[in-house]
Amino acid sequence: MDADTRDVTNQLRAALLRSGLSLRGFATALGTSHSRLSSYLHGTASPSAAFFLRALRLGAALGEASEQGWMTPQVTRQALREAIARGDERWAFKIATQARDQVREMLTSPEAPAAAWESKPGSCGDLRWDSLVAALVAHEFAAANRTPPAWTEIRAHDDWVLSNLLLDDADVREATPDWLAERGIYIAERDLTTA
Repeated sequence: MDADTRDVTNQLRAALLRSGLSLRGFATALGTSHSRLSSYLHGTASPSAAFFLRALRLGAALGEASEQGWMTPQVTRQALREAIARGDERWAFKIATQARDQVREMLTSPEAPAAAWESKPGSCGDLRWDSLVAALVAHEFAAANRTPPAWTEIRAHDDWVLSNLLLDDADVREATPDWLAERGIYIAERDLTTA
């Protein structure tokens, strides 16, 4: 292995370590397969310059977010997975909106590692919740005049109305903000602001 390849592999390993994720988790965060990332780490293939810089940037941002106590896409995914496994949709909704609030705060704070939210979280096991988090994150990035991360383009196959104790489904659909209804997700706007 030549010196340049060794330097690239060493910096990628440092980014992986800094991220706090497993090899598979970091590969998902970067939008690649774990076998591809492994080949870069072993020097048997060379990443593009864009991939290399993205890995360094996201590894640092994920590490900083964790150290500073911010939620990351991966932490959010895991918390959602646990809430869904317990059948606790109310708690899952609180997690999703808490993540949204933290993204908003990170995007307005120059010291916060908002780039952590550019990393792809993987699935929580339920496309509806994956789509909701994607919609919330995309909306916050757009509101901050930043390009939403590519992973936020996902959407559920079927329309989803989050149940509401005070409103029937038709009323929830009517009370849903347009940016969310466009994705086939229906949640009353007041629930989004009071979660």
